[in-house]
Amino acid sequence: MKENFVDGKQVAVLGLGESGRAAAELLARKGANVIIRDNYLNERIDQMAKKLEVRGIRVETQQSGFTPCRFDLGVLSPGIDPSVPLVKQLKRENVPVIGELELAYRFCDTPIVAITGTNGKSTTTELVAAALTAGGLKTTACGNIGVPFSDVVRGEEFYNMVTLEVSSFQLEAIEKFRPQVAVYLNFTPDHLDRYKSMEEYRQAKVRIFMNQSKDDFAVVNPDCELPALTAKKITISAYHGGADYTFEDGFLCAHGERVLAQELTNLRGPHNAENQLATLAVADIYGVSRQDMIGALRAYRPLPHRCELVREFDGVIYVNDSKATNIDALEKALLGQTRPVVLIAGGKDKGFDFAPMKTLIAKKVKDVVAIGEVQNKIVQSWGQYVRCHRAADFAEAVNMSRRLAKAGDTVLLSPGCSSYDMFKNFEDRGQQFRELVAKLA
Repeated sequence: MKENFVDGKQVAVLGLGESGRAAAELLARKGANVIIRDNYLNERIDQMAKKLEVRGIRVETQQSGFTPCRFDLGVLSPGIDPSVPLVKQLKRENVPVIGELELAYRFCDTPIVAITGTNGKSTTTELVAAALTAGGLKTTACGNIGVPFSDVVRGEEFYNMVTLEVSSFQLEAIEKFRPQVAVYLNFTPDHLDRYKSMEEYRQAKVRIFMNQSKDDFAVVNPDCELPALTAKKITISAYHGGADYTFEDGFLCAHGERVLAQELTNLRGPHNAENQLATLAVADIYGVSRQDMIGALRAYRPLPHRCELVREFDGVIYVNDSKATNIDALEKALLGQTRPVVLIAGGKDKGFDFAPMKTLIAKKVKDVVAIGEVQNKIVQSWGQYVRCHRAADFAEAVNMSRRLAKAGDTVLLSPGCSSYDMFKNFEDRGQQFRELVAKLA
């Protein structure tokens, strides 16, 4: 049992998202006096605040004002930028600040498989949890995937291990966090609205390895620039031979042995093969039989909003890839298309350069419907190579795409941007796309 380092302490939780709420409840369970601080008050925060206050957790916002208080610890939600005044104030007062991931880890007595990378984290986390479960191990998929790590630690259920999706934002604020297995899938441009450079983003990602020992495992993509690793290194690659786990002639291979034809699974493409190869590697570490592992890979179905077939109407296929929140994810979605594409793209400006996509856009796309903050940037980057159209809102984008598409085409929502300029999150964007497509008549 790990030491209770918060009992009786005054703790500030910064940010009232799901992670902040879960951290506050875990802290209160462990005997801390908790105040949650958030910049903004809205209906969701107001409703959550009322529920938390029943449990003795106070919520303060800028509108209500912050009570003068001397804190012993700050816990940072992953959505809160460390450079905002809320965080700077604590640091000026020499209050130690950790993240929700670090907090939960310090109370977790269960081995951890942690999965990061720019793309494919959620799919791989689900796959690994499914494979380990098929092998008789009790685990759960949590973390950045939806269920906060703190909720799992606070719960009463026993697990053999925790399968944890971790983002760069979460890894920024770790100190002791040490996964028994760290999976590093890939690294491509993202979050350049948060980080000053790609190198700063990379440095946040590779922190996943920093506390590992020689008894741990690092499952890595050799195409990524990696730090010196103390853990045992296992390599995965769907694009190059020579790795421990490879994708060759349509087969998932382990140490040169063909394990499973990808066509027998519900995932397609080399990018998904790397998710599957990482799963094979983790399952082998924990001794899951080939039969159980293959059964889990074949049974798995993709999560929503990831190249999800929504409907075929008038000979046109409508595909929801709302989870594509960066250029690399958009590129992989387009590479998987076999029909002419009407592409709905755009959203919040994260600092991406769209110009390098021009050749693939010209090859795969017949029309682009640009939405959100970056629509002018998209038109300027791709307008010489493909017909580009601006939509004033999302409903107009879907209706415009319907008019532009002909029988045999695909309307693909693959924004290549985050959703926060127009939607609550990528799930909200994908759900609205489903609803608008369902209404086409």
